[in-house]
Amino acid sequence: MKKILFVILMLAVLAGTAACGKKPPSFTRETYPRVDGSTVTLPLSIDLAAELLGISREEAQAFIVHNKTHPAYLNLLQGKADIILVTEPSGEELALAESMGIELETVPVVRDAFVFVLNKKNPVDSLTETEIRDIYQGKITNWREVGGEDKEIIAYQRPPNSGSQTLMENLVMQGLTMTEPPLEHIPAGMGDLIERVAAFDNSDQALGYSVYYYANSMYNRETIKFLAVNGILPLRETISAETYPFTISYYAVLRKSEPKDSAARKYLNYILSDNGQKLAVSSGYVPLR
Repeated sequence: MKKILFVILMLAVLAGTAACGKKPPSFTRETYPRVDGSTVTLPLSIDLAAELLGISREEAQAFIVHNKTHPAYLNLLQGKADIILVTEPSGEELALAESMGIELETVPVVRDAFVFVLNKKNPVDSLTETEIRDIYQGKITNWREVGGEDKEIIAYQRPPNSGSQTLMENLVMQGLTMTEPPLEHIPAGMGDLIERVAAFDNSDQALGYSVYYYANSMYNRETIKFLAVNGILPLRETISAETYPFTISYYAVLRKSEPKDSAARKYLNYILSDNGQKLAVSSGYVPLR
């Protein structure tokens, strides 16, 4: 009887193990879902393609193209992409989907943080959420008002519908109206913004924002530092524990009408599996669990 129970328990354990670390779906280049996304999720997308197609990372880099956040949403809505890896949709993107009669399904796949960057020459190390909102509303305009030097704050923004601008509006400002900066204070790319903070003539006056993975892993500059918010620095530990105030997720977004057995669904299920989350960790992202 004990032997039978032992066999049953072992079978249960093996079944559970198989469910958690199930074999990746089998794709060819022809059956692989059409994937698009943001700049910051490109490394994850490349590593997924290498794993799921059984090709080298160099081959995957040539195979995968991300067109940035807003174009990726447009491609999904226009039927040119099956699944996209992005930040949450903007109000304009949601309205466009509704006008086209398309319901979007957004599923978190990895964690990250929305971060503020300063030049290391700036003595300010931390701001409160309220101080950040006041700066971007134009209520605070000089660094001395927040413990810094007597210098004007140059607060950079991103273009409308870029992933980081949508996060800034939704996550940080929460409906508050941001000041309209001069065009030279709206860099087109995340790398351009970080470069302004890192090397611009008035870089010690600059304040900008990005996402942790991009600023820490993809476009790190020795002359910038992360700003603590409410005294908490964005680190892998504070992001994972969600103690940093502006913790975010990246989403897999697809049309809700996507069939259950489609390539896009199989792709999404793999990202959410234990093996998929381990791959995300090896790519440098913070997992969901």
